[in-house]
Amino acid sequence: MQWFSAYEVVGDTGRRTVPVADIASLGERAALLHARITALRAPWVLGERTLRFDQPLVAGILNITPDSFSDGGRHVDDPAAAADAGMAMLAAGAALVDLGGESTRPGATTVWEGDEIARTRPVIERLAAAGALVSIDTRKAAVMDAALSAGARIVNDVSALLWDEGALALVAARQCPVVLMHSPDPHKGGHGRVSYRDVVGEVFAWLEARIAAVEAAGVPRARIMVDPGIGFGKSLADNLALINGLAAFHGLGCPIMLGASRKRMIGALSNEAAVDARLGGSLALALKGADLGAQILRVHDVPETVQALHVWRGLRDRALAG
Repeated sequence: MQWFSAYEVVGDTGRRTVPVADIASLGERAALLHARITALRAPWVLGERTLRFDQPLVAGILNITPDSFSDGGRHVDDPAAAADAGMAMLAAGAALVDLGGESTRPGATTVWEGDEIARTRPVIERLAAAGALVSIDTRKAAVMDAALSAGARIVNDVSALLWDEGALALVAARQCPVVLMHSPDPHKGGHGRVSYRDVVGEVFAWLEARIAAVEAAGVPRARIMVDPGIGFGKSLADNLALINGLAAFHGLGCPIMLGASRKRMIGALSNEAAVDARLGGSLALALKGADLGAQILRVHDVPETVQALHVWRGLRDRALAG
């Protein structure tokens, strides 16, 4: 005899009624999430280089733009100097250089793909020739293709392969790893403000759907990384909730990238500190990300972040030894 037709379940979004028949599917879902959370992340073998995800890694941000919010204009029209800056990041301990030729700050002008290629390809060629591991930060399939042909190994797309209709097919055909970032309006640049009831749950569900679509197109989950999109169409409260809830995203079964370096939220929490005065806040967010298991920290200040991670790891390893 069945005594109850439904159970009351309490979750992050409140109390809801779940039919008895759905309890088994909830159990299967819990088992799947547990398996994804506890599974080791497969390393990315990228030619002669391998990215292993058993410790947090640093990706150095290299902008070849005139208008990026932090360091725009510093390396425009000088590929040699830009490549030297990238090599300095690697020498300071970065695992890879994340290179972009178009600003994604709010209100930034869209760059023609030919200009974006002209900005980035000469720098990628120099870095790749020197043995550097490079990811291309772009939304455009043509730029992805040119960058991969020039020696980049990873695509990092703030629109999760939704801005350009050809991007998903290109990444699937090239079989390169890809970083999918959450964006509330990827077709418009990612900065439309959304009212979230449960920002962690909603961003998780959005990324889960994008992973499924990218897998269906032929990219294995083991070659997909996710980024919750700190600062893209989110309030200060949303950003704080996402960082505090970062561990939940391990349930997607993919490595996690955290890009919070010098973001507006740091200024909002520290007397409107200018972009170039946000090192302390950037380090605090990076270490929080490391504590919660982020595999790649995307940062502007590579030497300082690498040093902070060395100390973080020393403290953690000593605790484990004790």
